[in-house]
Amino acid sequence: MKSSISIPALLVLLVTMGCGIASAQRKKKAPEATANLLIPAKKLEALKQELAAEIDKMKDFSAEMNDMVFSFGELGFQEHETSKYLTGVLEKNGFTIQRGIGGIPTAWTATWGSGKPKIAVGSDIDCIPKASQKPGVAYHDPIIDGAPGHGEGHNSGNPLNITAALALKKIMEREKISGTLMLWPGVAEEQVGTKAYYIRDGYFKDVDACIFTHVGNNLGVVYGDVGNNGLVSVKFNFEGAAAHAAGAPWRGRSALDAVELMNIGWNFKREHLLPTQRSHYVIVDGGDQPNVVPSKASVWYYFRERSYDKIKQLFEYGVKMAEGASIMTDTKYTYEILGSAWPGHFSKPIAEATFKNIKKVGLPTWSSEDQTLAKAIQEELMSPEKSGLAVKLDSTIEPPVVSMGGGSDDIADISWSMPTIVLRYPSNIPGLPGHHWANAISMATPIAHKGITAGAKVEAMTILDLLVSPDLVKNAWNYYSDVQTKDVKYEPLVRETDKPAIHLNTEIMAEFREEMKKYYYDPTKYKSYLEQLGIKYPTVRTKETKAKSEKTEK
Repeated sequence: MKSSISIPALLVLLVTMGCGIASAQRKKKAPEATANLLIPAKKLEALKQELAAEIDKMKDFSAEMNDMVFSFGELGFQEHETSKYLTGVLEKNGFTIQRGIGGIPTAWTATWGSGKPKIAVGSDIDCIPKASQKPGVAYHDPIIDGAPGHGEGHNSGNPLNITAALALKKIMEREKISGTLMLWPGVAEEQVGTKAYYIRDGYFKDVDACIFTHVGNNLGVVYGDVGNNGLVSVKFNFEGAAAHAAGAPWRGRSALDAVELMNIGWNFKREHLLPTQRSHYVIVDGGDQPNVVPSKASVWYYFRERSYDKIKQLFEYGVKMAEGASIMTDTKYTYEILGSAWPGHFSKPIAEATFKNIKKVGLPTWSSEDQTLAKAIQEELMSPEKSGLAVKLDSTIEPPVVSMGGGSDDIADISWSMPTIVLRYPSNIPGLPGHHWANAISMATPIAHKGITAGAKVEAMTILDLLVSPDLVKNAWNYYSDVQTKDVKYEPLVRETDKPAIHLNTEIMAEFREEMKKYYYDPTKYKSYLEQLGIKYPTVRTKETKAKSEKTEK
């Protein structure tokens, strides 16, 4: 990957942002995979073609699973219907289910097979607040106003994984291929709330490799330090004393004042932090009513940075801010860790094998209706991307040379514990904001269905490579030991005393659940969720809908 930054400037940036170790690691080359296969190469290629054909036959079933999970629209830690449905499908197909892992009611593992290698296959299941949206409609049109919805596309990954696993299971049984498949969900990924606990509690201790799938707008995979930030999620709770805010304010000690002073302090601190940091907060409790001095108040922070040490440093700054705010307001403070994630580092050997399969499978063939929907929402949101859906594969799997920081995903904690890759698949539309109702538009349409079918083919082929190529697994562990963890050792950001924040989002789901149930997908009556909702595909702006929207906004 070329860079326009001069060499001296690049060196300064690398040192300043703590990227020197990652850069040095990239200079090392992983061992090349050999042709030491448990079956002949020609037969392996034939089995891959059979997998692709089998997955094509399952496309209606894949779409049904995708649409069903989309209709549940459940927030993190509250994915009860989603988990019940997915584990039910897997159980019917011979998988052994372990529910409630890590003390998390909606977390589970599903295993099938025997022996080594053991391959973990995961994807997230939670959705986004206030992202309810009718699929296939290229403007804001919620199913239920204010309700949560799949405004990132986490409804699609587990249907993809199940499709790939069932196609692979059929071949493994017939060909007597040894190996164990373990499917699992990323619960509360938007709160980065569970994967560190999976690792801490030993659910991946005997896994040989992990393939994670995440919705994207192209088929792709990247190895190494991919440029993401890690984070720690912390809620600070302040307690003071209530009083009549007009009659005797001098008798009160405002917890809300403490929250506001902490936030002011942090916002002044930003000027003196590295450009790679990302930090943001919401006030989750600001008191009850204006005429009562708030005796309790809380603020929830995400502290993001590019390394474990820098994340811890931000967290320590935050604790100092809270302490100072409590001193100034004569209040008490406590804090609780709600989630965490490391910056990710992913396996080069498995990424290389995956990329070969990506090139075999290629992108889906998009219809004119698919492209019309994509271009219409890009136009609606004035996106810089106006060309619709991707028609050309990403050309590289190389990591970025320099990262200025960004988002986080707790799949990183899995990646620091075993060889792991993230397979992106094209079920979403390029150029959208992310964590937004617009990202839900494609997620129960032919775009999502075609994307998960393509992704399932790549995943099934790559798992087959891992099952029949001992050298691929060996090389993945060599890269993990000799490159990835040579100079960086994983230390969890969650402590032994921390517990998953399973209370999160209970009130929001309680508010909307009964109304949302009216819109759960019923595949016994309808061929698609679009049909059930009575949506013509695609639905785009007309003069009438534009006038209605403008009137509503006024």
